Amino acid sequence: MPKRRISYRQFCEDMIPTVGFNMRKVTKGNVTIKVWDIGGQPRFRSMWERYCRGVNAIVYMVDAADLDKMEASRNELHSLLDKPQLAGIPVLVLGNKRDIPGALEETGLIDRMNLSSIQDREICCYSISCKEKDNIDITLQWLIAHSKSQSR
Repeated sequence: MPKRRISYRQFCEDMIPTVGFNMRKVTKGNVTIKVWDIGGQPRFRSMWERYCRGVNAIVYMVDAADLDKMEASRNELHSLLDKPQLAGIPVLVLGNKRDIPGALEETGLIDRMNLSSIQDREICCYSISCKEKDNIDITLQWLIAHSKSQSR
């Protein structure tokens, strides 16, 4: 996860997915970002809305190499964004594992996640690799820009 890459500065091959939730503060320059890392397992999805209320941006992580789960991931994202309390909050969709052959790049993610249908907020999509550190800096730049430009 980018949070782990950003805050721990190292990649661990046997890192397990988040179970439950974790919170960390990440400082980059003069900006401190509070990051809630919430598990994606079905039993935790009902909590997503609670942690997304009043935030400057929502970061939605997708395993870009797991095409079998893409439809379920798309449905969960759209269901989350349909919540009235989250109206207008910008969304950054990150397709992780771009280093794996066959992983979707941005255009494939935009298509498979049906991101072009989201019209009521800013939406951005990057293909990243936490393992290879690809596009981590641009992800941070986007988050920093939204932490300064939004007053929630």
